[in-house]
Amino acid sequence: MQRLAKKWQRAGTKIGLVPTLGYLHAGHMSLVKRARKLAGKNGKVVVSIYVNPTQFGPKGDLSRYPRDLKRDLKLCRDEGVDVVFTPSDNEMYSGTGVSPVRSKKLTGGTPVPLRFSTYVVEEELSQSMEGAARPGHFRGVATVVAKLFNIAQPDVAVFGAKDFQQAAVIKRMTRDLNFPIKIDIAPTHREPDGLAMSSRNKYLEGDLRRQGIVLWRAIQKAQTMVKKSPVSAEKLRAELKKLIESEPAPKLDYVEFFDPETLVPLAKVGRGAQMALAVYVGKARLIDNARI
Repeated sequence: MQRLAKKWQRAGTKIGLVPTLGYLHAGHMSLVKRARKLAGKNGKVVVSIYVNPTQFGPKGDLSRYPRDLKRDLKLCRDEGVDVVFTPSDNEMYSGTGVSPVRSKKLTGGTPVPLRFSTYVVEEELSQSMEGAARPGHFRGVATVVAKLFNIAQPDVAVFGAKDFQQAAVIKRMTRDLNFPIKIDIAPTHREPDGLAMSSRNKYLEGDLRRQGIVLWRAIQKAQTMVKKSPVSAEKLRAELKKLIESEPAPKLDYVEFFDPETLVPLAKVGRGAQMALAVYVGKARLIDNARI
């Protein structure tokens, strides 16, 4: 992948990268279309498909995260993706306990396991919300994205706004580490009933699918409540918790209100504020966000 990217660069060809965990859907394809437009008429679009183990916690859904590479490849072919990069754990992490490799014998004896020991840590934007709920998550995200940037050598990388905090962390990392890459954040792609598209929506079986739209209903309620005048974050949080847990399955993990640029929490919530929430619906942990 890296050799191919450098070949394209020498020819003056722009590269657009869409990093994914796979199990692709229409939301991902909207990112591919955006990457194609940004890379230009003669540009190349690379989609990475990799379920990154370092961003899943010990109680996360790594083992059961949905996977269907054959289906993913067909979607990418149909959309005209130039390259799909699908590395193994062993290729991405040389020995984390996930899939360790061993060094060659240098002086005889038993080969020594090589440990992967270098991580990227963003220390400001990654501390709240998903960072607090899933310790180590953003270390894994920042590390794998930095590696993908080095491997695919993109001019532009496209991410979805559904993962608002993740996008903010990646933009900060790109700036702080001087990656010569434009970060583009595409709008959240939603189902007709408002549910944000996500690979984890597969977990919503039966009536859970209907109950899943409670996140979108909570966003709409927040927008209505602050339309005329600011509301205290404490009051708004209590009202949304009541709405979310009025359904049998949903359990609120968090709902936060913050400045969209700094991610600093707000005591008073008015128009222009950003909100983000995480809700357990059965086995699925769903996240969403919106500008209020």
